[in-house]
Amino acid sequence: MTLIHAYLHFNGQCREAMNFYQQCLGGELTLQKVGESPMAAQLPSEMSAHILHGQLLKENLVLLASDMCSISFPQNNNSSVALCLQCSELTEAYAYFEKLAEGGTVKTPLHQTFWGATYGELTDKFGTHWLLNCSRN
Repeated sequence: MTLIHAYLHFNGQCREAMNFYQQCLGGELTLQKVGESPMAAQLPSEMSAHILHGQLLKENLVLLASDMCSISFPQNNNSSVALCLQCSELTEAYAYFEKLAEGGTVKTPLHQTFWGATYGELTDKFGTHWLLNCSRN
């Protein structure tokens, strides 16, 4: 099976963002600092506390992140990508939505849609766009 996993880039806020996502979604969080990696000698010492690679794992949920955007990709506040969180339970969708919206902006509150799902959109406090969907099958 081929999978796509989201890989978010932050400019020095990766630790804070991933801790926030863990508080919102649960799961096991692993963070590797630049200073703890073989790359430490190749980068300026002020980057040693930055996150080289982070991952949040919970069942089928995989969220990857890094502070290395200035090296890999230009920072664009994740504006061209939205993460779609497909929930299996309404209570789960409402709980995730409420937590992810803290300090962010709700674009579309969770509501019943014509396609038979509960759906809502928000941008979290780190500029990441989220689409939450809960099918009613």
